[in-house]
Amino acid sequence: MITSIELGDFLAHSNTKLEFQNGVTVFVGDNGAGKSSIIDAITFSLFGQHTRKSNKGLIKRGSNQGFAKIGFSINDKQYEAVRKIDNKGALSATFSEITNNDRIEIAAGERKQFGESMTHEVEKTIGLDFEKLKIASIVQQGELNAIINAKPKEFKELLNAIIGIDKLDVASESMKTVNKEFREKIKDKVGFDDTHIEILARDLEKHENDIKQAKPEKIKLETNQAKLKIEVDELRKKIETDAPKIDKISQLEQRKNELIKYAKDAIQDIQRQISENERKIHDCEGCFEHTILKSDLESKIQKVEQAIEDTLKKIQEMTSQIASLKEKQILASKLQLKDNKCPVCDSNVQKLNPIFQEEHLKQEIIHLQEEIISKEKEREMYNQKRKDFSEKLQHSRDAEATLRAHSINNKEELIQIQEDVKIKKQNIQNIPSMGASLIEISQIDSHAKTIFETITKLESETKGFDEQEFTSLKKAVNEKQMNLSQMDQQIGAILEKIAKGEQQVKSIQSAISELKIVKEYVGNLNEIQSNVFSRDGPVATSLRSWALNTISAKASEYLTLLNTKIQRIKLTEKARDISIICNSKSEELDLESLSGGEKVSVALALRLGMASLLGASNLNLMILDEPTTHLDAERKKSLVGVLSQLSNISSSETRMQFLIITHDEEIFEDSTVEQIYKFESTEQGSKVIEL
Repeated sequence: MITSIELGDFLAHSNTKLEFQNGVTVFVGDNGAGKSSIIDAITFSLFGQHTRKSNKGLIKRGSNQGFAKIGFSINDKQYEAVRKIDNKGALSATFSEITNNDRIEIAAGERKQFGESMTHEVEKTIGLDFEKLKIASIVQQGELNAIINAKPKEFKELLNAIIGIDKLDVASESMKTVNKEFREKIKDKVGFDDTHIEILARDLEKHENDIKQAKPEKIKLETNQAKLKIEVDELRKKIETDAPKIDKISQLEQRKNELIKYAKDAIQDIQRQISENERKIHDCEGCFEHTILKSDLESKIQKVEQAIEDTLKKIQEMTSQIASLKEKQILASKLQLKDNKCPVCDSNVQKLNPIFQEEHLKQEIIHLQEEIISKEKEREMYNQKRKDFSEKLQHSRDAEATLRAHSINNKEELIQIQEDVKIKKQNIQNIPSMGASLIEISQIDSHAKTIFETITKLESETKGFDEQEFTSLKKAVNEKQMNLSQMDQQIGAILEKIAKGEQQVKSIQSAISELKIVKEYVGNLNEIQSNVFSRDGPVATSLRSWALNTISAKASEYLTLLNTKIQRIKLTEKARDISIICNSKSEELDLESLSGGEKVSVALALRLGMASLLGASNLNLMILDEPTTHLDAERKKSLVGVLSQLSNISSSETRMQFLIITHDEEIFEDSTVEQIYKFESTEQGSKVIEL
């Protein structure tokens, strides 16, 4: 049971503290006074969940943070759950056990990746999660009477939701997904799935028939091939016998051509030798006459060059003398006597030295110039001689180079070459012409005779050989060999076809075998899906039947504690509907014939039965939020009467705790409910007063 609730800046509550006892507690007040906030406070502190849009909306307007704290007891143990939230949405949570006023922390925070979850610990302690608590313990506005006013089909959907059968739809879809993914994996692995077994069987039959047809064709081809191989072998033996002859025919032609070519080459070689020797004779004629003059010419050139050098030297000396005389001439022009007196020292001089006489110097210069002209002519004469001697020397050197180029060292060798030319010209006249017979040509020399003997031998060995017949024979062998190759290809293609067919047969047989197992497995999955996970399958039907019996038994137990004529409630399922059957001690009662109070009792008993089914006994709590909504005055009065009796239920072994939230304060004025809290809306927030 819940023992206390404390709210700080939580929704409309600035600072609210509530204490609870076992039994019935009523929250009264106008709409918007903060009554329903208590439900959000309970679920938020326990599970961190609520009915609001966001966590930030839980903080009282104008505040930076808020908290909700709930104290509760289970099996004589005291617990406390606290959650805090700031305006940034950050949360802190603590779940503790209270022992001798000491708090022993059980869990803090929601770091699920580290295995830390306060919500998980709370769920283990209470035995319910948020969704189950909403169904088992919280009856929202209008839901109390809705349970008996609902259509049979709607009642069944509610029951499915309570016991979780609606989740079978999710499981069923998951099974479909599993089935589909399994098929896809099999298809990725095998290339087919269990729906292709018949197709594969047809493919298997086709491949087996293809193999069956191919084997006789292969045998026929192999038989024909063997016969053709025998024929080819016989022809090849004959070709091998005659093959050397075709080679000798070729040799024969080569030798004939060789002999003819040898004769032609012999003539050409002799002619070439004659031409070369004649060229040597032509080039070297008169060379020895030139070479013998070489030493004399070199000596003459040396003497002439020395004379040219001496003449040039003499010209240079006279040119220097002329330059010196010209300087003296300039000086003599300045040393003219005036009145037989020296122009320098003014002494009396009768006659100047000739070296100071300008005319004398002039004559000396003219004489030297004439000498230079004479020497120049002499030098030109020597240069001409040197030129003539050099030309002759060059002829001598060219003659010497020509002899050296032809490797002729003396005149006797040249004479010998001339004699050799005469002999070769006589020999070439004795060589047969190209039109002569081979036997005539063979008389050229011993080598030609040897070639002719080889020709004679080859002609004897190839006598009677028909080259055209041999060619036709080879052509026939080639054609038959091509046929053999084609047969090889055909046999190879058939063997490949058989091998591929056998491989396909093996692969298909393996696939079919595996897919049969898959088909059986998929069939089992489908059976599980239809029998276990179908909301109308045996499992769901059995679970629903058990739930109906359990709820009926518990609801009947609660009805015995309420002051009604109804002794027993029976929930039954027919087709897709669930019906509510009420019985007194003696008869079955029509639901529509019940009074308002009796209907409320039935509705409340059913809700308690459903709560018990979900395991609400750990917390032993039920919250009725605005149960008077949509009730007329008579049914409101009946409801108060029933709620007054809840105190009796709470004092029994069941020990249920009830929280009633309503805006109809006046209906509890004469009730036996002891604990009533009145909620008022103020500027500071919700104000709670215990009446």
